[in-house]
Amino acid sequence: MAKTAVFGVIHLAIAFSVTYALTGNVWAASAVTLVEPAVNMVAHYFFDKWWGDPAVAARFQAWAARVGWRQGQGGEDARAPVVVA
Repeated sequence: MAKTAVFGVIHLAIAFSVTYALTGNVWAASAVTLVEPAVNMVAHYFFDKWWGDPAVAARFQAWAARVGWRQGQGGEDARAPVVVA
């Protein structure tokens, strides 16, 4: 959880820094820093609902079979546990 929190803070700092560098406006940078994660959160909710749809999973598996996308070639299951050595 700590890693996620730190990443969140870094994400906000980057969003502010980039927007400020592009606009030179503290208010615009602050707005983007707050609005972008909120929009991203809503988009992620709907993406998860779409991705969890069995029809979508079937279409994805059919496509993966057609293009030869196998485990170990960038097709690892995102739900698989990640082992850090």
